[in-house]
Amino acid sequence: MTKKQKQLLIRIIVAAVFFVPLYLLSEGIIPNELPKWAILVLFLIPYLTAGHDVIRKALIGIKNRRPFDECFLMTVATVGAIVLGEYGEGAAVMLLYQVGELFQGIAVGRSRRNISALMDIRPDYANIEAEDGTLERVDPDEVETGSVIVVQPGEKVPIDGVVTEGTSALDTAALTGESRPRGVSVDDTVLSGSVNLTGVLKIRTTAEFGESTASKILELVENAASRKAKSEHFVAKFARIYTPAVCFAALALAVLPPLFCMITGIGLGGGVTAGQLLRDWLLRACTFLVISCPCAIVISVPLSFFAGLGGAGSRGILIKGANYLETLASVGTVAFDKTGTITKGTFEVTAVHHNTLDGNELLELAAHAECHSSHPISLSLQRAYGKPVDPARVADVQEISGHGITAKVDGRAVAVGNERLMNRLGVLPEHCHSAGTIIHVALDGEYAGHFVIADEVKERAKEAMEALAKAGVGRTVMLTGDINAVAKSVAEEVGISEYRAELLPQDKVACVEELLAGSTGGKKLAFVGDGINDAPVLSRADIGIAMGALGSDAAIEAADVVLMDDDPVKIAKAIRIARKCIRIVRENIGFALGVKAVCLILSALGRADMWIAILADVGVMVLAVLNAIRCLFVKDL
Repeated sequence: MTKKQKQLLIRIIVAAVFFVPLYLLSEGIIPNELPKWAILVLFLIPYLTAGHDVIRKALIGIKNRRPFDECFLMTVATVGAIVLGEYGEGAAVMLLYQVGELFQGIAVGRSRRNISALMDIRPDYANIEAEDGTLERVDPDEVETGSVIVVQPGEKVPIDGVVTEGTSALDTAALTGESRPRGVSVDDTVLSGSVNLTGVLKIRTTAEFGESTASKILELVENAASRKAKSEHFVAKFARIYTPAVCFAALALAVLPPLFCMITGIGLGGGVTAGQLLRDWLLRACTFLVISCPCAIVISVPLSFFAGLGGAGSRGILIKGANYLETLASVGTVAFDKTGTITKGTFEVTAVHHNTLDGNELLELAAHAECHSSHPISLSLQRAYGKPVDPARVADVQEISGHGITAKVDGRAVAVGNERLMNRLGVLPEHCHSAGTIIHVALDGEYAGHFVIADEVKERAKEAMEALAKAGVGRTVMLTGDINAVAKSVAEEVGISEYRAELLPQDKVACVEELLAGSTGGKKLAFVGDGINDAPVLSRADIGIAMGALGSDAAIEAADVVLMDDDPVKIAKAIRIARKCIRIVRENIGFALGVKAVCLILSALGRADMWIAILADVGVMVLAVLNAIRCLFVKDL
């Protein structure tokens, strides 16, 4: 509980201590001979103790010419009740309204803590080793790329980098939502925001602090709340129209019926005076104002989205804004990239089929031609070569998107890529029956052989497809640049219903356009990719999801949802969180409007007093807030 909330709680307790005996006195339950003015003065103590800030906000709103809010409604209604002699009801409304505000503040704090856990990843300092061997603490912003920093046990990794010395275990829970520590040693990549648990690590930084993972995540979290969903926009517009409308309706209720009765004489007589009639309708108008207060909707809807974003963040799912929660809830088709999404993306050369060259020589040429590429296939060729490559031997490198690479190695023209590249160069490739991705090599315009490269399917890929089916996603599609045989094998293994193979990057965009055109019933299309090569598709889909791409600028920029590890099961989790959030928002709107409509009618008919008004306002708000908190919790399938 915050300091402000503790102060409000103390005010509520003090006001309640005064209110209870006073109410018993005013109702005659405790015998007394106090004059009416004395009871009024005494009731002002709990009233002002509980509601002085509400009155002040209402006056500020009037001064700023923006009077129509819940504080204005509460102030006018309670002051009206006190003026009409209903001291107890006026004080009770203000007291219980503050109880509801306290409850709402605690609920917001609880959902905010899920996002605050992410904010804790912000590092306060970085350790730089001085010439005398001592550690100097500096601001992370001052550390340049390529510097060596020291991270001791218990400290946060301040900047992304590569381990140059030491071994340790890292707690990555704030980044991925996973509690299991991750072991790291020399040459392993580490991300800022991780907590070093055991050994001392020396890390060579690969980014500036502002471009590190922790900074990107914090920027996403800080901006998420500013991206409002359609439901939030609806509530804002609704409140702007609804509040002044009910104020004028209450004014009409206080003036028009008694005026009509006085003119026609209806309702007068039988001991009922014009003053009593006017008092009765004024009290109805005050009750009407209390009931009409829109705080249940105004508070619970943003709180539901905030809780949904916080609940997702605590599970390693970063959703960039409430608007994406709404889109995610309507997903009916999920399209996947293959490499790095369905498969691990850790390619291994499983066979070398050489022609005139020796197999090792073929690998040497291919590894050098690919030495400037970070593509998983390029890295697999370099690993298979097993020796350091010399970039000085390589010239005229040209990467042809969706085809491969051409370069000159030791002055000889080398082409490494798929069958499309060979056809483009007029080279006739050999056909291979091995299972895997076939990478062909041409040397000086002549076919030199090929490699078979296999990629392993992720352990939970099949489970992810089953989870999507249980979550109500009716269609899954895999889009890949790989050959048809490999695509078919992977799709059948994991249970994807459709696949499109041998696609160039622009072909994937065309396929997404086709899938979007075929979407019906308001269903949305999500595309899941690694966020590097798939940025155009991530941007074009209704919602883009980047998997395991914390270090990728393309993922952060192009995707709407970032999964902070490479677990494909979290796609279904994200959809279920979004659907639960939207369902709760609709429940709260429907419940609040329904109860208020009934109570407003009863109030206008004189069948609802201030206690019913309190139930319709504070009670509905408390129930709506309780319902909104459910967004924090989504059970695993």
